[in-house]
Order: sequence, then C-alpha cells, then structure tokens
Amino acid sequence: MAEKNTLLNQWRAMAYDDQADRNSLQKLWIDYFQKEKEIYSQLLTNPDEEVKGTVRELAEKYNIDIMTMTGFLDGINESLKTPNPIEEMDEDTTVSLAFDKELLYKNMVVAEADWLYNLEEWKSIFDEDKRKELYKEQKTSTTVVKEAKIYPNDPCPCGSGKKYKKCCGKNK
Repeated sequence: MAEKNTLLNQWRAMAYDDQADRNSLQKLWIDYFQKEKEIYSQLLTNPDEEVKGTVRELAEKYNIDIMTMTGFLDGINESLKTPNPIEEMDEDTTVSLAFDKELLYKNMVVAEADWLYNLEEWKSIFDEDKRKELYKEQKTSTTVVKEAKIYPNDPCPCGSGKKYKKCCGKNK
C-alpha cells in the first residue's frame, strides 16, 4: 500500500530529500530556520495565549507557506500541551500552538537550536537562573553516567576497609 500523501509526508519528502541538490536543500533550511525564529519570537511574546486555527489560517497569520507551517507544526509538536494530529492533518485541520514553556525550552536545547533557546523573549518568561537550570537539567538528562569499575584490590565500596576481593567481591 502506498504511503498517504499527507502534508507531513510532503514536508518530510521535501525537507529530507537526499536526492535533492545540496544548495537548494540548504537554502530551504536557512529560510525555514529564519521563519521558525520569527514565529517563536511572536509566540514567546505572549506565551500563555493559545494560538489556534487551521493549518492554512496559521500559515497566513505568520505569512508563510503551508509546507513551512507543516514543518513548524512537526517541530513544535512534542512541546505542546496537547499534541496535534500531525500525521494525518491537512490544510483545514484545526491545530493549537499551546505549548508547555519548560518543555519547549528543553526541546530547543535538545535540538541544539541556540538561535531559539537564546531568543530575547525567553528573558521575560524565565530569569537567567531558571534558564540555566532548565538547560542543565536537559543536558544532564541525556548524559550517560558509567559506574566506576571496582577492581579486586580496591577498597570495598561498602566502607568495611577491606579489599573488595576479600569482602563484597567474594564469590563473584
């Protein structure tokens, strides 16, 4: 069965086309990131207002084409209070941009989108300490901490003072 030609599939086919000319793909992303930044600047100016409308209405509101709006909706979806049905939406699907502020900030950090998590508008939402805390929380949540290896002649971690091999490491 052929994959449905939904807006999301069209966007992804266009934006992640490995057959496309590198320069045109690069231009697409440069344009996209600029528009994305402008939309976030507007959304963050009034972060508690729920912006809602059809995909077409929001594209018109932000003065962008339907495909760029689809890409934006794909990008913000994991940061929304209620995710939109992006897999099957069309131009007339009503969507919401009501986002969770902390989650959005952290997802911008995950995406390494410094042009977004450093937007001036964040300063009136979270103070510098809160932004640093969210940044650190996000970075440490993805850090894998390996336990230190205990060798037979190391002091036992239980605190007995004995060598590991003569204490908790016995019979291992």
